[in-house]
Amino acid sequence: MSTEVNPGHADGPAIDPAQRRRARRMLVLLFVVCAAPALAAYLMYYVFKPQGGTSAYGKLIEPQRPLPALVARDDETGQTLLLSSLKGKWLMISADTAACDENCVSKLFYMRQIRVLQGNERTRVETLWLVTDAASVPQKIDSAYPDTRRLRVDPAALAAWLPTQDGTQVSDHIYLVDPLGNLMMAFPKHADPSKIKRDLSRLLKWSGTG
Repeated sequence: MSTEVNPGHADGPAIDPAQRRRARRMLVLLFVVCAAPALAAYLMYYVFKPQGGTSAYGKLIEPQRPLPALVARDDETGQTLLLSSLKGKWLMISADTAACDENCVSKLFYMRQIRVLQGNERTRVETLWLVTDAASVPQKIDSAYPDTRRLRVDPAALAAWLPTQDGTQVSDHIYLVDPLGNLMMAFPKHADPSKIKRDLSRLLKWSGTG
């Protein structure tokens, strides 16, 4: 008596097509569950208008610019690292020389206060000062912002990553990087801190990442 053999599955039993469909649906579901928080945040700002019909205050960065493999030195530990290794949290970034003029101090103060005002969500946010020279930071400024991480970076390499607006330079802006490591927003020169807080609060609300 002859036995039929499925030429496509000579080494094992045929897979039920229904099982294949169930497996595919499960993979799609897992992807959606993992990606949903980040997608929600982007859809809110890139596709849908936030509540009240107002758009985001910060300028959205398109196309996305991921954190670069730019070598930085941590002022506290003296160790070097790549900026691309800082994924995982929302990053508020300011870039200035160590002398830190009035505008620099204002940005550091605003970032600190905006983070504090996020309440329990503040642990999802890190403030970052990218120092663009090798000079010493004044003690008064150093002691005023102990929770702001300070990294030394090459100014030319940094300028190649951070965009500016007409008539401005990198040091005029506060930037926001999402937990996936993408530069998401640049806030205007002499920005309104209450509006930066509003943007960040909405992103934290809509995104479970970070």
